[in-house]
Order: sequence, then structure tokens, then C-alpha cells
Amino acid sequence: MPLVPEHIIALLACARIGAVHNIVYGGFGAQALNARIRDSGAKVVITSDVGYRRGKQVSLKTIAEEAVVNAPSVEKIIVLRRADPGPELFLEMEVDYYDVLESGDATCEATVMDAEDPLFILYTSGTTGQPKGIVHTCGGYMVGTYYTTKYVFDMKENDVHWCTADPGWITGHSYIVYGPLSVGATVLITETVPDYPDPGIYWQIIEDFGVTIFYTAPTAIRMFMRVGEEWPNKYNLDSLRIIGSVGEPLNPEAFEWYYRVIGKGRCPILDTWWQTETGMHMITTTVGEPMKPGFAGRAIPGVVVDVVDSKGNSVPPGTGGLLVIKEPWPSQMRAVKNNDDRYRAYWETINGYYTAGDLAVKDEDGYIMILGRSDDIIIVSGHNLGTAEVESALVSHKAVAEAAVIGLPDALKGQKVKAFVILVNGNKPTDKLKSDLIYHVRMSIGPIAMPSDIEFVDSLPKTRSGKIMRRVLKAQELGIDLGDISTLEE
Repeated sequence: MPLVPEHIIALLACARIGAVHNIVYGGFGAQALNARIRDSGAKVVITSDVGYRRGKQVSLKTIAEEAVVNAPSVEKIIVLRRADPGPELFLEMEVDYYDVLESGDATCEATVMDAEDPLFILYTSGTTGQPKGIVHTCGGYMVGTYYTTKYVFDMKENDVHWCTADPGWITGHSYIVYGPLSVGATVLITETVPDYPDPGIYWQIIEDFGVTIFYTAPTAIRMFMRVGEEWPNKYNLDSLRIIGSVGEPLNPEAFEWYYRVIGKGRCPILDTWWQTETGMHMITTTVGEPMKPGFAGRAIPGVVVDVVDSKGNSVPPGTGGLLVIKEPWPSQMRAVKNNDDRYRAYWETINGYYTAGDLAVKDEDGYIMILGRSDDIIIVSGHNLGTAEVESALVSHKAVAEAAVIGLPDALKGQKVKAFVILVNGNKPTDKLKSDLIYHVRMSIGPIAMPSDIEFVDSLPKTRSGKIMRRVLKAQELGIDLGDISTLEE
């Protein structure tokens, strides 16, 4: 669904009656939606006929209709009709959102749930082709989001909180819906994008609605930097008292610009590190602590993190290592849907610690800098993409025999997707085929997964066991040392 009040109402209605919800970002295509419906066994799909983006209608119902084909668990589709005139409904299966509302009682008693009952499933990209269904529970998740909203964001009675994410990602779950509403905060939501109708729209919204806490992604901050200071300088941003960042590391240049131009040198920056799996903030520089550009900060009270080597030993300050969480916390995920082995791998890889999959370095004061992923995850504009999911989409095209995907640095998005493709015999590399493959990925997964470049190759670097060595491709692209290639086939 688009980011409209009915989206959040539907989400909370599920929670109230004890139905597990599984929100899927509206930018995903039918194939990605179908995979999530099938894995979760969803019985009801709630969608909208259209969303509105950059002044244009974006069809959503057609994607949902295609996605429920070969999804035998689905019994009904609830459609929020926004267009005028609205679409005709297939009455055997489809019902109108407001007809459902009007058919219910005026009051609905909340179903009493156990603390460990599932609240929602949220899918995040993994290093295999199948996205991981992260399961969060009623009690612990709510404790974590309440605690962090109240104390990390320092939430006050008169705050207006604007998190620019979408409930299709964990940031939207935790810091648009559950955290802020549990502490009684006022939240702002909008379908607005940061550069339409012009790059001043976010600052106009802050001025018009008196936003006090602004929480956005480094990708957006870098876009704002690129278009210039004149845009935010047109508006009164005095209402802001806290500005935050989420989704990927906030580079020092963007930190300094954000602090000076948006925060006017007076608003603390909360550069937050956490994951779909953690459910809540884990590392940040809390209000009142000294800020260090490039460093997210320290673990929040109650969270125990460290930077270790592959055997679980703490590494000295200034030394890169693997980020781990050493002790349980309230909102940790409880399962990976239908994949217990994958869930256990988080805890059994290093010494019984939770392994985050991120590389990090800690300084003498305990401040942690996140260096990036240690596995095959690409973070594009704050959105996690599994390399295997994009590779699977490419290989599903009839012209592609094999594919490998890597993430490369991008000044705006943080990372961009580059694909290496081996064609099926008889197909020739052409610009037309390249654009066809990019469009194929867009339709299979969504716009965020589109490769920025595709290179046609005759072979890929592999180990003797057949695993593609993506780090070799990345090293070649970046012009750096290939490292240990003793397991390379040739």
C-alpha cells in the first residue's frame, strides 16, 4: 500500500485482533510480492488501486492481482480505492476497504496476546535467492520500540515526529508506527518524495507542520547536498530540535552538512545503527553525548556490542573486525520463517554471539564506525538487497546463463548495483539486451534493484566448489588487492 493513513490503520487492525501482518514495500514487483505471500502463507492481501508519486498515479492493484496467481493461501483481496473513478472489483475475491470498515462493529476489543506470540513477519534480503522472513513478537518488540523512541529520540509531549521511511521497511514499522504511537507521539506521514515538485518540499513540510524530530536516510541527505543549500535556506527550520539518520553509514561530509545546514549547528544528530533483525536502535550517539562524524556512536544502555575477530576475541581499538551483539535484548527477532537453520546461523557463527554481518571499527572511547557489509548484501539508498535475489532475477531471463552482482560505491545512493552476465550461446551482447535485462530486474524485484551497469563476460571467478567470488569482482572494479585467491578455480 502507499503511505496513507489507511495503511497504518490496516497494520494496527491486524495487531488488534492478533493477526500476523507482513508488509511488503509498494516498490516491489509481482514476483517479489508472490514470494513473500507464499512463504508467509498469507490469507488476505490488502492493497490500493493506486499510489501517487511525483504527481503521477502508480498502479498497485495490478501487481497484487498478478502476485496472487499461484498463491493458493490467499482467500481475499481488500482494495483501498483512491482513483476517481475507482476500478471494478472481482467480487468473487475482492472487497472494498471501506465496505469492510462499515461492516464491522463500532468497537473492537483487543485480543489478549502472549508476549511471545508473533506480531509480524518482515522480509529482508539474504545471501540466498529467497528473502528471509524475520519474525518479531508482541511483547519484546513493543518494549524495544517504546524504550528507544522515548529515550533515544528524547520524545516530548509536544514533538512532531517525521520519519521519512515506509512501513514496508523495519524503520517504518518501528519509528513511524509502533514506537512513536506507543509513547503517544504525533507522527507525520506523506507520499512526498524529496525532490518533487522541487528540492525544497521537505523543508516546506517541516516549516508548515512544525516538525521537531526529523529522521531520514543518508541517501536523501547526499541528494540535498548535491542540489545546494539555497533550498533549505528558503524555509524556517527553527522547529527542529533533533535530526537523525538511518539505513546505512552517514559519511563525515554528509554529517557536517546535515549538522550545519539543516540543524543550524544546534540540533544533535542521531546516526543510528540497527537492523530488521534487531527491531530497535542498537548503536547511536544519544542526545547530550559528544558527536563524532563518521562514527554511529556507542551501544545504547542495555545493549552489549563489540568488534571481534572470527573467533570472537575483541580486537584492539582502531582495528577492523566483525560487529557482534553479545547479550540478548528485548526486540530481537525470534525466528526466520520456515528456515530455522538460517536463524541459528546468526547465533552460532561466532561464539554464541549475534553476528550482524557488518564490518566495524571501535575507537578508544568505544565509539563504533560501521564500515559496511561483510557478506553478499548490497545497500542501495538504505534498502538491503541480496545479491542472489538480483542474480536470480537476471538468470530467469531466457538470454542469461549465469550472473554475478556486486555493490559499488555511489556518491548519492551509498551503493549501486553492477551485474556481470554470461549469455546463453546464440545471444549477442547488445545495448538493447542490456536495457532489456535492466527492465527485467525492475519488473521482477522493483526499481531499487535495477543494475546501474551490466557487463557481459565469458566467465566468472569461482572457487573449486563452484561459489562465485564476488569480492574478486569488486576488488577488480575498485582497483585494489585481490587478497587470498588460493581457492580460485583459475
